[in-house]
Parts: sequence; structure tokens; C-alpha cells
Amino acid sequence: MARPHPKEMIGAAAAEFGEDAVVDWCIALLTGEVTAEQAFSPELLPKLKWIGGEEVGGWAKLVAVNQYWVRVWAARALMYVWRDDAIPALLIAADDPAWRVREHVARVTAQRELGQLADALVPLLDHELPRVRATAVRALGAAGEYEHANALKPLRNDPDNTVRAAVDRALALLSQRLDRAL
Repeated sequence: MARPHPKEMIGAAAAEFGEDAVVDWCIALLTGEVTAEQAFSPELLPKLKWIGGEEVGGWAKLVAVNQYWVRVWAARALMYVWRDDAIPALLIAADDPAWRVREHVARVTAQRELGQLADALVPLLDHELPRVRATAVRALGAAGEYEHANALKPLRNDPDNTVRAAVDRALALLSQRLDRAL
């Protein structure tokens, strides 16, 4: 049986337990109110399955180095369920030590056009991984302001073609959104 898409998993959890409960759970994970170790406890594991899928039950717990996955799942879930009071949790997660968490914060920022997070994503433009740089570029194109164009322009010379293409699209989108030349 194929693993359900995250949108389906999160939608099913929201339908059964309420969107607010799922958002509250994601906020708790992103802010550290609930740690990854706590999330794998027998009491909380059913809630972790809301955002990570049934197979997380087969993992007795994540080894410490991989516990960031809990926060990745929480950030990813906010692409499918939302409340504006999740923004402070995303601001915390934008500085997460795990790049995958920060990358998902950028994805949510782009999808939801969260200008409040734009400044927090600028450091990702210097990330070693092209996929993270490209995701940050897309987020700034979707949610940034005029001053973010100056942060994007140097990446026109990025060694990675995906990043360079993302910069061109982001600058065009910024110019269109802001209704001004950059």
C-alpha cells in the first residue's frame, strides 16, 4: 500500500481531531514545548502519526541525530493546516539547527506569503545546499519586500542553475507583487 501524501494525512487528522488541534500540535513541536523524545512517548505517539504517518509508530524513537524530523513534519503540516498564530513558531523554527526544518519554514512562507518571516529567511541564501538556497529565494519572491531584492541579486551568479532560475522568477514576482521595478 502506498504511503498517503502529507496533504491527505494532515487532512484526515484535521477532519477527525479538528484543524486547531493539529495546528496546536505543530506549534508545540516547533517551539520545543513538546520535544521529539516526548512526541514518541506512548501517550503522544498517536498525535505524532497525524503529521508523520502511521510508519512513525514502527520507530521506537528517533536516534538523537535524527530527532529534527519531528520538527520537519510539524513545519510541513502547516502547509495544509493553518492559523496566523503559528507565525511565531515558524520564526523560532527559521533558526532551527536542522536545515530541513528551515527549508520547510521557507516553503510555508512562500505558500502562505508570510512577509513576517522574510527577514528570518535571508541567511538561507548563503546555505551550502542549492535546494535550500532555491527554496529561500522562492520564499522571498513570494513574501519579500523591495529590500529583499538586493539580497537576491547576487545569487544571479550562483553556481547552481536551479538557484539562478529561481532568482530570475523571484525577482520578476517581487517586481510584479510590489508593482515597481527592482
